[in-house]
Amino acid sequence: MSSSIIESAEILPLLGKRLNPVELKIDLLCRGIRIDGTCRIEEDGRPLSNEPADLASGLEMILPGDMSELWVNAPVREKFVENSPYYLLRGRGAYRLFDERHDLRYSVKLPPKPDWYDLCTSRGIPMSRIGMLQGTCLVVSLGEQRRFGGREEGLNCRFYRTAEPEAAAAEGKTVEDVVETAAMAQKESGVTFALLRSGYQGSGGLSRIFPYLKALKQEVGILVGVQFPPEEDLELYDRARSLGADHVGFRMEFFSKDYFDRFALGRSNAAGRESYLRALEYCARAFGKGRVSGEIIAGVEPIEDSLRAIDYLARIGALPLVYIFRPLSETDIEAFPPPQFAEMVRVFRHVYEACRARNLPIGMAPNIHLSVLPHPEDTLYLAPDSLDGRAYHSWIFTMKQVMRPYFLRRMRKSKVPLL
Repeated sequence: MSSSIIESAEILPLLGKRLNPVELKIDLLCRGIRIDGTCRIEEDGRPLSNEPADLASGLEMILPGDMSELWVNAPVREKFVENSPYYLLRGRGAYRLFDERHDLRYSVKLPPKPDWYDLCTSRGIPMSRIGMLQGTCLVVSLGEQRRFGGREEGLNCRFYRTAEPEAAAAEGKTVEDVVETAAMAQKESGVTFALLRSGYQGSGGLSRIFPYLKALKQEVGILVGVQFPPEEDLELYDRARSLGADHVGFRMEFFSKDYFDRFALGRSNAAGRESYLRALEYCARAFGKGRVSGEIIAGVEPIEDSLRAIDYLARIGALPLVYIFRPLSETDIEAFPPPQFAEMVRVFRHVYEACRARNLPIGMAPNIHLSVLPHPEDTLYLAPDSLDGRAYHSWIFTMKQVMRPYFLRRMRKSKVPLL
């Protein structure tokens, strides 16, 4: 990265220049927003998560853009938000984001609360307890997302509170509950992708979601991703693929072994860094380029380690999904400072460059917008005006058209092998 690019990123917010959508998304994830008294979040927007120590606990917003609109889950509860220069205003029925540093205003939209959140499954369980929208994706937790090896203090990662509140919400979600919720989300909210995720459930834990995966493909017809800790038995991933899994994600959080062992305590004890790399590389080969993701957090370990992680993931054909560190309330790290805008611009410009260098097919699947992190597709807003950049953008646009029939087939209800 040249020093001139870094310097321009460092002074960008200070010059009063309007930020493009991904720059604004990055700055919001770094700084959060204050909400003015004129706003009517409960009436106009999606409800905030009941658990403050959650990466999706902020306010869901849509940022308009020339190429595409971007979704963001902006922090609102954390202590660092008190110093944010951004606050949200409502006037004449419309919402605007005000940057008080430079008297700049940005038009934003609040996605409304889905009507189906208040509906119940046939067992009488509110559908919002079965799955919630993050951006345009349905996220279903099956088991305790943050539990690794036990409930003992120190085994859960330092970024999260203990898992008891989430355990109650995750308890007893039947296949029928998940199918009914996904079908309603698809019908009412146009959802195309459901993510089934969980924390450590012991060896072979991935197999526990096979009935859910099979039913979603057979009875709903939706793209399905799975996000589980790595399995020692790699054949389980072949089984997931045969049952229709469209994507596999691994949330290792840190690439540096030192930071992985220090901060991802549960992952380090239950699986270990090498297990993540082994499973990532196997799935990248088995599923194909762009159908596997490695997820890291930028803003804690040295930036150079985050850049190395991005290069590694792109090289093996996995999408680099990068969360911006958020010092969540009621966690061990709530007093940590959030990362700087300039550093995060550097990180996400590197995401773009790594994806372009490896011709990763970003943004192929329809209507998938992530709000808790800048997706690699979002980084197209950071592309330089160069021949290579224009060629990559053109290739992505063409491939989207070419791949459309493929994804339509993947979203048809289809028979899959019996368990």
